[in-house]
Amino acid sequence: MKPKILLVNPPIYDFAAYDFWLKPYGLLSIAGYLRSRADFKLFDYLDRLAPLAAQQKNLQSDRWGRGRFYCEKIPLPGCLSEIPRYFRRFGLPRGMFEDFLTQQEPFDFVLIQTTMTYWYQGISEVIEDIRKVCSGVKIILGGNYVTLCASHAQRLGADFLVQGTNLEPLWQYLAIEPSQKQPALWEVYENLNIGVLKLSDGCPFNCTYCSVPKVYGKFKPRPLERSLAELQILAKRGVSNIAFYDDALLFEPEKVLMPFLEGSLKRNINVNFHSPNGLNARFVSKEAAELMVRAGFKTFYLGFESVSLQWQKQTGSKVSSGELAQAVEHLISAGAQLQNITAYQILGHPYGDIGELEVSMRFVNRLGIRGMLADFSPIPGTPDGQYCRRWVDMDEPLFHNKTAFPIILLGFDQVNRLKNLQRKLNRSLLK
Repeated sequence: MKPKILLVNPPIYDFAAYDFWLKPYGLLSIAGYLRSRADFKLFDYLDRLAPLAAQQKNLQSDRWGRGRFYCEKIPLPGCLSEIPRYFRRFGLPRGMFEDFLTQQEPFDFVLIQTTMTYWYQGISEVIEDIRKVCSGVKIILGGNYVTLCASHAQRLGADFLVQGTNLEPLWQYLAIEPSQKQPALWEVYENLNIGVLKLSDGCPFNCTYCSVPKVYGKFKPRPLERSLAELQILAKRGVSNIAFYDDALLFEPEKVLMPFLEGSLKRNINVNFHSPNGLNARFVSKEAAELMVRAGFKTFYLGFESVSLQWQKQTGSKVSSGELAQAVEHLISAGAQLQNITAYQILGHPYGDIGELEVSMRFVNRLGIRGMLADFSPIPGTPDGQYCRRWVDMDEPLFHNKTAFPIILLGFDQVNRLKNLQRKLNRSLLK
């Protein structure tokens, strides 16, 4: 008899959250490996197409499939009580999950995805409700939070933790033999309008503020045919917007991205591609830009971080100003729309200089593209995260919050001033 497995994407407790093509891809991928070997149900608190969420007028999707989550205001956690912003619970109402559990036959296992370390309150809520309704079920946690804050995660009361990317202990615990050639289990969604893909794992760089090398290791391409099979599954479901979750999508493009896009064109798949994790501008060649636009890329998010050569050198030498300008030129020449090109810059990094950040913002504006301030989150286990111990208790994941830390470091007024400046610069592009 097949085991019954519940998949849960938990609610988010945070100052802000937006459906920027968010899907529990790690959870769906693991379930895909077990396709036909277990019976699955999914409860995704962040599913904006679920019946209750779909009734909310302000939750409608934009042209690329993004939108607001159902949410409610909740009290600030005690350790963040000095942050002058509203705190919210994002996701379907808590009672819906309890009702769902009572209507189901008993599950053997529950797999819960974790992402941001400072979202653990949502995971705690889910575990509490499962324990209340389901006796005897085994609760399993995996993902970034478990990998980066294992000792903290052990306090939440799960039965088994999966750290890192080695899944052998999980297969042994489930007593199921996986088929790792299988694509993600997208069929557990009743309705689907966006999808995500990863063509590779890890990253070849070692930026001092990033956890990818610690969590996913060095860069490694995924099997091309499996990725194309997954693309076809999404296209057949009517998905029109697909975001790449790769951390180094353009690294070795002739081996990874370009063969994938050529395969997509050969199969006449018509979807819109997006790159929210940030493209490394250094690798946006003329050839890559032309193929990306031709294959359906619509939005381009470029990781820039800072115009400061000193800051770049200190944190990993990821990309220079000249490389960003060259990338923008290639994208525009290929037919990308200026309003759909965005460059990220980091706000609230402990080595950052406010004057240099403003110079970076104005440099991006002169290129004619949108800028976006990416709030810095201190990540445990990274050099920059360790350095942040002088300001916050890094052993409490709530202090990793990307809204809170820049305010703690720079002050509320300064953060607001910089964000208002970014909005002003972006508005100037519309004139």
